[in-house]
Amino acid sequence: MKKKVVLIQDNEDILDIMEKVLEDEGFDVTPALTTEPIEKIDKIDPDIVVIDDNIQEDKKGAEVIEDLKTDPQTEDVSAVLTSTSNDLPKKAAACQADDYIQKPFDLDHMIDVVKKNS
Repeated sequence: MKKKVVLIQDNEDILDIMEKVLEDEGFDVTPALTTEPIEKIDKIDPDIVVIDDNIQEDKKGAEVIEDLKTDPQTEDVSAVLTSTSNDLPKKAAACQADDYIQKPFDLDHMIDVVKKNS
């Protein structure tokens, strides 16, 4: 069975590229520019959530991950934070993310991080 990825990014072009590459790698991807899939996370039941810290929402991606990791129903879902921020490793650790992807990223590295954490 395909591993499920919820992919939330702030840039449509990056979202499209990441979605295509992950689908080519055999993942079932739910892409979004908003946190809408998080509201339906129990129905989607993803193996991993990959979310950008600078999504166009009231909350930052790090806050969304922190919410997932402190909820008993979603604490076991792997979460990966993406960002261009230089302090991304600190941000990822602070919100209990399982991993992070520094932007700009190499596609092979992105695939490796998603596979390792899903």
